[in-house]
Amino acid sequence: MSKQVTILGAGVIGLSTALYCARRGMQVTIIDQKPRQRDGCSFGNAGMIVPSHFIPLAAPGMVALGLKWMWNPESPFYIKPRLDLDLMSWGLHFWKASTKARVETAAPILRDFSLLSRQCYEEIGLDFGLVKRGLLMLCKKQQTLDEEAHMAAMANRLGIPAEVLDAKATAALDPAVTMDVCGSIFFPKDCHLAPGRYIAAVETELLKLGVEMLWETEVRGFKVEGGDLKAVHTSKGPVESQEFVLCSGVWSAELAKELDLKLPMQAGKGYSLTLANPKQLPELCSICTEARLAVTPMEGALRVGGTMEMAGIDESITQRRVRGISREFPQYFPAFEEKDFAEVKPWRGLRPVSPDGMPYIGRTQRWKNLTVATGHAMMGLSFAPATGKIIADLLSAEKSPVALDLMSPDRFA
Repeated sequence: MSKQVTILGAGVIGLSTALYCARRGMQVTIIDQKPRQRDGCSFGNAGMIVPSHFIPLAAPGMVALGLKWMWNPESPFYIKPRLDLDLMSWGLHFWKASTKARVETAAPILRDFSLLSRQCYEEIGLDFGLVKRGLLMLCKKQQTLDEEAHMAAMANRLGIPAEVLDAKATAALDPAVTMDVCGSIFFPKDCHLAPGRYIAAVETELLKLGVEMLWETEVRGFKVEGGDLKAVHTSKGPVESQEFVLCSGVWSAELAKELDLKLPMQAGKGYSLTLANPKQLPELCSICTEARLAVTPMEGALRVGGTMEMAGIDESITQRRVRGISREFPQYFPAFEEKDFAEVKPWRGLRPVSPDGMPYIGRTQRWKNLTVATGHAMMGLSFAPATGKIIADLLSAEKSPVALDLMSPDRFA
């Protein structure tokens, strides 16, 4: 009899995990509190697969930069001041993790994770329009380009190709669009796709594989026996299983508390604006480095996203954050104006952000049959298929192809 696996969460991590498990012959059930026609964090993101992003969010200088940005209501980063013990604990862990030694340890692991995920996207065998043309880190200032050049050197040492370009070489690489920059870093291994198309392709494949999807189903508790989970209590009744996978995004932390687990997590709200008929359409995706904006062409449309707003589990839209995106984007792409975004409905999503910039992936010591896969922050789509493969490996009693020590779900216990 095939192993029964219940996956809590139908975001891009949960769906990718279900795909790899089902393809190994496991009997998979997915539970999600939202309807199938949802618009969560997995849908409106920038759609990037980025081996270039090998530095964790918790890095030297980020605390000082975050404090500086907090005073600007349109800045890329904002923490809403509030008396919240979870937030204060998260901040302390973030500060402790923001060291050079930690970054040097984490970087090769994130590299391996990203390259595995890129390989999985190439080999997954579904039609979702993967574009393998690379990414440009666009720099307005020479100082920024010089700083990014140091990162490019580190990338090359890690085996991630990176090339420093001046303004002319940058324009030659993507001549379909006008850019006002002093230069860029080109990462040829980076890719992009339309997130909704990938999710639709995976869901279609899961239905073919017989995966059961329980939509609009709220998790209300767990049935436990000794060191095992026996069932999850839901709004539609109990669901029994042999294995459980927790990948509920920002809601994972609260579910973990019910299981006596500690997964420090904050919701990092991000926004995006998508122009259906842009004046110009780049061929490459890019990062506007100083403004922290992600720019991605998506099947004829153009998506611009960014910001990290930490205000708790709050899905409302803060218009001044959205204005920051529409004002900064034309500084890099002068063919556009802020008014081009006037009629665009902003999207928002809550990213699950761990305090040390590393996701939670692996089995827990507390529960023999619980595996965790959450806390990917801005890297959810980028890491999704690799996470799915790793979880399927663990459930099959196989060794993970990527070292998981720094991603242990027990590391803050």
